[in-house]
Formats: sequence, C-alpha cells, structure tokens
Amino acid sequence: MPKIIEWVGAREGDIIWRYPVEEINWGDNLIVHEYEAAIFFRDGKSYDVFRAGRHVLTTANLPLLTSVLSRITGFDKTPFRATVIFISLKQFQGRFGGQGQTRELAPLKFHGSFWFRVEEPNLFVNEVVGGQGTYTTERLQDFLRGYFLEKLIDSLSQYSLIDVYGKLDETSFLIKNLLYDAFRRIGLDLIDVKFEGLDTSPDWRDRIFFLKTGISAEELLRMQTVQKAAESLSKSEGAAVGAGIAIIPPLFQAPQPQPQILCPKCGRQNPQNSRFCNNCGSPLMETGGLRCPNCGVQNIAGAKFCSNCGSRLEVELKCRSCGSELTPSAKFCPNCGTKLT
Repeated sequence: MPKIIEWVGAREGDIIWRYPVEEINWGDNLIVHEYEAAIFFRDGKSYDVFRAGRHVLTTANLPLLTSVLSRITGFDKTPFRATVIFISLKQFQGRFGGQGQTRELAPLKFHGSFWFRVEEPNLFVNEVVGGQGTYTTERLQDFLRGYFLEKLIDSLSQYSLIDVYGKLDETSFLIKNLLYDAFRRIGLDLIDVKFEGLDTSPDWRDRIFFLKTGISAEELLRMQTVQKAAESLSKSEGAAVGAGIAIIPPLFQAPQPQPQILCPKCGRQNPQNSRFCNNCGSPLMETGGLRCPNCGVQNIAGAKFCSNCGSRLEVELKCRSCGSELTPSAKFCPNCGTKLT
C-alpha cells in the first residue's frame, strides 16, 4: 500500500526536516504544504525538487533521480533508497553578535539581527545541508550564524571607524548590500540586516573627534604617545626635566622621509643605497652621478640639478686658492681654509 511522505508537526521556526525513512516506493504519495519544498537527496547530491501540492511518485516526476537509478542494476524494483528533505520557505530571523576591527585596527563590538529565507532549495541543500551534514534546524542556525559573522567581520575591516561608528541605519544598509551575494551563493535571500548596537573601546571613542578633523590614525597615535609620555614623566620626581628634554621633542617631530634614489630608466623611487631598481631592475648607482647635498638622493651622471628637490648639483671640485680636492658638500677648503662659494 502506498505510504504518505509528509512533514507533520512542523514548529514555528523550523527550517529543515528529514523524512526518517529512506526506502521509497514508486506510487508513494508526497505531500508538500504551502511555503515548503521537498528535495530528493542521494549520494551527497540533491536531485528533484517538489513545491506545494500532492505528488504521486513516478519516473515521470522524478526524472533526475530516475536517470541515476537507471544506471543501477534492478532499478525498476521497489523500494529504492533516497532521502527526502523538507525545507521551509518562510522568512526567518537570525541573531548575531561579536567583535571585529576597522581598517585602522580599532576594535568594534556589535550585535543585531538578520532576516533571510531559502530562495533556491536545490542549491541550499547541495551547499549547506549536504555539504555540511546539517539536517536539523539547530545545527543549521549555528552554521548560518557563523557564516554571517565571518562575512560581517571581513566586511567591517574594510571601513574606517568614522564610516561606521554611531551610524546604525547606514551601516545596516551597507552590510546588507555587501553580504547579499554571499548569501545567494548558498541559495539564500538575505532580506534585511539590523544593527542594534555598535561600539568601540573607550580610548578609540575619545579619538573619534580628532579623526573627524582629518588627522590620520598614525598621527593621532603619535600625539597620544606624547601625551602619555608627558604624564608619565610628570609623576617622576627629579627625572621629569632631564628626561623630558631627551624624550618628548623627538616624539613631537613627525618621522622624516628617508632619502630615495630615482631610477634613471623608469623614474621609480627606490630605498637609499639600492643598487638596482625594484621596479625594472636597472642599475641605480651610475658612475659619476652626484648625491644631492640637500636631500641625499643619488642622481644620474651629468645631472646639474637634483631630480628630487631641484637643488643645484654643480659644486667646486678643487679649491680656487690652493688647488686641493674638495668633497661636493664642503663649505671651506680643508687645506687652506678658504670659504667656498
């Protein structure tokens, strides 16, 4: 006698249910309710998909599975083996919460909700249910929460703290658009994302005002280092004056760029003392080339002005008074003391 294959007793919030019997007979009745889909699954792959209605199982309405079974000896005998997986097509809500960081490595704490539904049951079963071995709603929710968090943390790391802090609605819309394609790849429609809280650490919260003025995160960190150093020195009796003179002034000075060597072939700047260009491999230290006395950049042979700062390179090579040889940066003759022009 034909049996009934049906999802009975589905609870609110259930996303998936696997029919417990894998022996299927031709002529069995498959009942699929509204907002459901039934997928025949065998050997790690999904085959025929049924939407709402009452279906008598025949080779005509199971063409994909029939094609597989036709290659098996005695396929016309019943029962045959297959797993029937029921998927709810309703809208579901998922909760998320975690920690990440922004582009400038500012920590972020966040929590909220996201809404989704299964759009392509066949793809969803192949990518998630069968691929992860996830056949219960509880395990499926755990997987989707982890999948969402992984993509969310990666997306937030592409933006600065100013882009997202205090902008719950804007950030929700931004993240929903960024994650939409990632959910479609596993057969889901990401309907909406809503951040309910988004915060950073107290020290980064104090920096937001300065970041809004256009100060870079690196410059801000340097300024705060100066402040902390001054506070630390002020607590030390006797050592504050002497140590402050030695330590604080260098902290106030922005790092000076190191002299660079200009490649004569491609024009790329290279680190000091490089022998070959890191872009095209051309030799950099050409014979007879002068190093600029102002910025230190090595110039090509015959150059009269520095290619980096424009300073004049032609200098006296011999003292006009005594004829002694001079270095390019000399200001007085080391032999007779004549001032050089």
